[in-house]
Amino acid sequence: MAGVVRRKAPGQHSHLWAKLRTLWQEKHLILFKPEYTLMVVSLLWLLEIGINVWVIQKVAYTEIDWKAYMDEVEGVINGTYDYKELKGDTGPLVYPAGFVYIFTALYYVTSHGVNIRLAQYLFAAFYLITLLLVFRIYNRTKKVPPYVFFFVCCASYRIHSIFVLRLFNDPVAMLLLFGAINLFLDGHWTLGCGVYSLAVSVKMNVLLFAPGLLFLLLSEFGLIKTIPKLTLCAAIQLLLGLPFLLENPLGYMNGAFDLGRQFMFKWTVNWRFLPEWLFLSRSFHLLLLSAHLLTLLLFALQQNAPLVLILFASNFIGMCFSRSLHYQFYVWYFHTLPFLLWSGGVEKLAPLLRLLILGLIELSWNTYPSTEYSSAALHACHLVMLLSLWLAPEPVPSPAPTPTQDQGAPQKDKQL
Repeated sequence: MAGVVRRKAPGQHSHLWAKLRTLWQEKHLILFKPEYTLMVVSLLWLLEIGINVWVIQKVAYTEIDWKAYMDEVEGVINGTYDYKELKGDTGPLVYPAGFVYIFTALYYVTSHGVNIRLAQYLFAAFYLITLLLVFRIYNRTKKVPPYVFFFVCCASYRIHSIFVLRLFNDPVAMLLLFGAINLFLDGHWTLGCGVYSLAVSVKMNVLLFAPGLLFLLLSEFGLIKTIPKLTLCAAIQLLLGLPFLLENPLGYMNGAFDLGRQFMFKWTVNWRFLPEWLFLSRSFHLLLLSAHLLTLLLFALQQNAPLVLILFASNFIGMCFSRSLHYQFYVWYFHTLPFLLWSGGVEKLAPLLRLLILGLIELSWNTYPSTEYSSAALHACHLVMLLSLWLAPEPVPSPAPTPTQDQGAPQKDKQL
């Protein structure tokens, strides 16, 4: 009826006061209890807005690949669809078609790539969206104490540099990847596979998550129901690459998905302590590939890891056995490191040691040029983390995420 004022039930006020009282009583635990993740990351995210503005305004932009990206997409805009003919200042175009479409949009928005400051703010937006997606994963899983998130965002110079001072394409791929993982957690497996394929179309490194994703799909749906999802991923790649495939199919496949591309020794972060001839050796590359596949198989045989850990560990194993890691590749696994460290099975891996490992990894990626010691330290940290993950305990069953939107999916408890 009109004029009737609806009053709040007394229980609502008492419940609110109870929560506030609990918060005050546990104020000294806010940074340590995962239950307060949402509150802490919300404050850090707001702080990150100011940090990104400060970095853009006060720290000099460094040109590395942005102009090359713009030259490459400009060739497509001018009507060249043969991948062998698309080049920039740093060499030929080596990214799949999704990269071309996204950076074509950025080309127009930034006045043909000339408005660098606007591009920096766009990448700052990409950074903040990525943080939202990452923080949502951590809030859902509640695996990591909130104080660690300071090191996930505010404390990393290299990550801010990759996003807003270098404008690499790696952050765009990872933004889409974390979007896909959020969709998986919500049960939107088909849509998540579509977004995952879009991430692959920006940069091929996202394929490092593929073994873990395949394992999850087979576990969740079985072989028959997994095939349509894999078909969707392939169809998206085909559709995006169609203009280039029609022009020169071999040129596109060799350019966009060149698994044998040789890396330059001077840029390596992880193998500086090797002689250059060994770094360039095909035998060494085959050894790394064999170790990579064997480690994936051993972890798959455990079959006891929760959903998010399977994806993050799959990518991490690929990083451990990578033929070379360049500085911008840090963003491939940076945001997953705390989850991996706090998922390990070594009880004596105390919080201080975990933070030390994070610090050593950050130091290794910030040492330019890399040294024998920085590369060795990086591998030592990777080894400790890998062994810790191998010894991870059997997970405690947790409530299933939002019921799947995919028709016919098995209704069983899923681990986060």
